[in-house]
Order: sequence, then C-alpha cells, then structure tokens
Amino acid sequence: MKRVLITGANSYIGESFKDYLGQWPNEYKVTTLETKGLKPEKTMFESIDTIFCVVGIAHIKETTENRHMYFDVNRDLVVKMAKVAKDAGVRQFILLSSMSVYGTETGRITKKTEPKPVTAYGQSKLEADVVIKKLEDENFIFTCLRPPMVYGKGCKGNYQRLRKFALKSPVFPDYMNQRSMVYIGNLCSFVKDTIDQEKSGLLFPQNAEYIRSSEMVKAIAEAHGKKIRLTKVFNWAVKICGAKVVKKVFGDLVYEKVDTVDKYGLSESIGLTEGKIS
Repeated sequence: MKRVLITGANSYIGESFKDYLGQWPNEYKVTTLETKGLKPEKTMFESIDTIFCVVGIAHIKETTENRHMYFDVNRDLVVKMAKVAKDAGVRQFILLSSMSVYGTETGRITKKTEPKPVTAYGQSKLEADVVIKKLEDENFIFTCLRPPMVYGKGCKGNYQRLRKFALKSPVFPDYMNQRSMVYIGNLCSFVKDTIDQEKSGLLFPQNAEYIRSSEMVKAIAEAHGKKIRLTKVFNWAVKICGAKVVKKVFGDLVYEKVDTVDKYGLSESIGLTEGKIS
C-alpha cells in the first residue's frame, strides 16, 4: 500500500485528489496535514512514501503589506517541509507549482522557456522549485507540477469569469484562441500516474486538447440548457483591446503538448463541473 500525505488541508486540488484516491482504498492510505503555523518535524513524515504538497497562498490581492506572506509560505515553509521529508526517508516529493512562474499572459511555453515571474506569487513558487530541485538524489525524487488553469466543480479562479459570461450574456465573441487548461479529474488522474510511476522533473499536466474560450462558454451554457450565440462581430474590439481581463479570456496561452491527459474531454468535463453529470 502506498502511503500518501497531502500537505495543505482544505485546498481545492488537495481535497479533490484525496477523494479521487478514495476509489482505491486498498492501494493508497491518504492523510492530510494542516500547515497553518506548522513547524515541520521529522516525525510528521516518517513512514510516508509520497508527499503531494499543495501548500500555497493564492487568490488574494497582492499588496506591499502582504507580499512577505507569499515567500513565508510558498517558499520558506515548502522548502523546509521538503528538507525534513528527505531526512525522514520520504521517497517522492510532488510540488504543485504554477504557470505563473513564467510571468506571461500570452504565448507558448515549453520546458526550455525561461521563467520570468512578475508577481510575488510566481516568484515565491519559482524560488521553492529551484531550491527543492537541488535536494534531489537517487533516494529522493522531486516532481514539479506547473498546471495551467484548473477547472472543476467548486473551483475558483478564471473559470468563474467565463461561467458568468455563459450564464448571463446572450452573445459571446467567436474569437479564435487557444488555451491550455486542465480539468480537475484529468489532473487527479495525472498525479496518480505520477505517484505510481515515480515520475520526476518538470511536468505540465493539461487536457489533451487546447481549449477555445468561446467553445468553453458555449459548453457551459449548453450544460444549463441555455442558448448562446457566438458572433465574430466583436472580434475587432477583442483584437485591439489591451485590457488584462481581455487577454486572460481571449489571449493565446499554451504549453507545448506534453504531459497531456485525455480521460475527460471538454463536454464531459464541463457537464461534471456544472453538476449536470454525476
């Protein structure tokens, strides 16, 4: 039986993964560790085979006053846990990093792309990645996951912006763009395989196909029995608009097609996200 510890209680991805592994109660023993105010000690990690570290401060507005929190938690606490875990004999340390380390809102990212974070969140994530990578040896496997936008039932983030469009607007720009995204079910499947196969290195877990924003909005609307008309009338405005929110919705932002998962396609994943498929 594989003993898996998820560090970071009550996180969306962590709790989803715990529920996912619950399908195999005889193969995985899964526990979670609350990390608020945690001072990592060796005894916490003894007898653990794999740590899935989802610790991180996110989805809060960065300010000068709270900037230090990102480094205190996303870097310092995570690095300390990795060091103690290695001393305790943990075989694999899987860190949930972020696409934010690249500091770009548009473009194509490969594993050779140089990270250039522009936020405290992205910088703190990157610094943790770099330090923990140096701990790796034949007895300690480090796996760095940098997923794109994650969506699924109950998720936060940019998906909710698209969802509002889908449920409130009668029309949506039929703009040709491509986004790397990953449905939570696909991500959980990928992490399970990462544990089973002891994958190491930098990984970009993502859906098998890039997603067009208009396709996703249409799928969300259809899941609720709502018709939405896609139109090219507004494409000129989308093309010349430099607003950040427009770039996040309509800009191209993709990873090279590696580390893909095709367990759930777009239509099924949206149905599950919107609670229309059980």
